[in-house]
Amino acid sequence: MLVKHPPKLLKGNGDFRSEECIELLKEADVVVTNPPFSLFREYVVQLIQYDKKFIIIGNQNAITHKEIFPLLKENKIWLGYGFAGNVGFFLNTQYEDYAKSSQHKEGMIRVSGVMWYTNIDIQKRHEDIILYKNYSPEEYPTYENYDAIEVKRTADIPCDYYGVMGVPITFMDKYSPEQFEIIGMCENLDLYHLNTRFYSPQECRDRYYELFGKKGTYDLNAAGVINGKKVYQRILIKRRAK
Repeated sequence: MLVKHPPKLLKGNGDFRSEECIELLKEADVVVTNPPFSLFREYVVQLIQYDKKFIIIGNQNAITHKEIFPLLKENKIWLGYGFAGNVGFFLNTQYEDYAKSSQHKEGMIRVSGVMWYTNIDIQKRHEDIILYKNYSPEEYPTYENYDAIEVKRTADIPCDYYGVMGVPITFMDKYSPEQFEIIGMCENLDLYHLNTRFYSPQECRDRYYELFGKKGTYDLNAAGVINGKKVYQRILIKRRAK
């Protein structure tokens, strides 16, 4: 049964970390909201701390945050049914709308790279990705610094490969824990002890000069490396045997 409380003003400033708001949180069965993206990590940590079911909007890049990714890896949270093309339109009363005419909606602002995060079970996380491509070392090169192959698109995951693969973060929107296991992520802290080669600061500086012809540093440890160049952020996964 849905119980509605009469509207009332808060005594404080509405900060979700305040005692007043925490007391309201304790009463909630399900939290549905659009938290500030800058405080997204802290907000999710609080929801987990108080063992709340939730459906919240966050930026796509939050997938790689050190506070969020372990929750995804351990199947404590997942991505919900998202916005088409990861684009959301929100009521706009204070900001100028810079969306192109074809994307403009009167009275709303367009925000790219947004999706729903939740810990409420949904059907799509139990649906396998249909795989059709076959593995070949030419199409799927191995990283220089990880014992894993590069898969550029989720749709290109080979159907006959059971080793570790690096996939784009957009894979998480199709992820089924019954079909795949998340091993870790390509990142420079090597939190999951998967890095097979560490590049020294001098190697990073030398590589930057080779690529751009000037002084700088090219953080080779922050991602998988192929032919001396970093690829975009990758999640490391493995097929489950069936």
